[in-house]
Amino acid sequence: MTRIHASAVVDSKAELASDVEIGPYSVVGPNVKIGAGTKVGSHTVIEGYTTIGKENNFAHFAAIGGPPQDMKYRGEPTQLIIGDRNTVREFTTIHTGTAQDEGITRIGSDNWIMSYVHIAHDCQIGNHTIFSSNAQIAGHVHVDDWAIMGGMSGVHQFVRIGQHVMLGGASVLVQDIPPFVIAAGDKASPHGINVEGLKRRGFSSETISALRQAYKVLYKDGLSFEDAKVEIQKMITVHAADAATAEKLAQFHDFIAASTRGIIR
Repeated sequence: MTRIHASAVVDSKAELASDVEIGPYSVVGPNVKIGAGTKVGSHTVIEGYTTIGKENNFAHFAAIGGPPQDMKYRGEPTQLIIGDRNTVREFTTIHTGTAQDEGITRIGSDNWIMSYVHIAHDCQIGNHTIFSSNAQIAGHVHVDDWAIMGGMSGVHQFVRIGQHVMLGGASVLVQDIPPFVIAAGDKASPHGINVEGLKRRGFSSETISALRQAYKVLYKDGLSFEDAKVEIQKMITVHAADAATAEKLAQFHDFIAASTRGIIR
């Protein structure tokens, strides 16, 4: 049975699953949909055209689905879509999209979003990511699966962050980070492959070794960016018999090849 605290304000047009919990003094707007098993703490506002999946946990004082902090925004009915089993801690802000993009901010599933995190309009966040406290993500940023954002890190708009990336605390990121890479600093620079993280996620020693070699080709061998891409493409062919390794090398190659802001160097 839905449990809504007597002090909460839930619009009659909001769609809540039968077992949703809404804490004291929280506000839920008319265009909000909340899935089964989701819990909302006290003093949290969920507004806008926001759709939330199942078994999410929102802590106190979060601001979810508010209008984008974009001076071009003119009240268009843009959206925020959140998946399943996410944890969103205190004072986090997540905004809807803008008409200048596809109009949707997306958060996947199984993400851990700590206190004071800001995820701006039109961001596309994958699954199993971690946003440490006070990570600040500007508009139109893409963060792929299993990436980790360090505390007090700041990310420039339109940046892409590859899968299994680790960005160190208090870093300033203004260009794309290729998959599997560790980066840190102001401005953030590359510091090798995220070896420990990949081991924990079941990557074979062969795949990790190949990714370390691809990193060396890109960052250590003194090649031009175009020549490095050619060499990494050759590595994919060399490792064709090992499907998992070839796939990860291809993801590394394709990410850097598709970068429009340029990658960190």
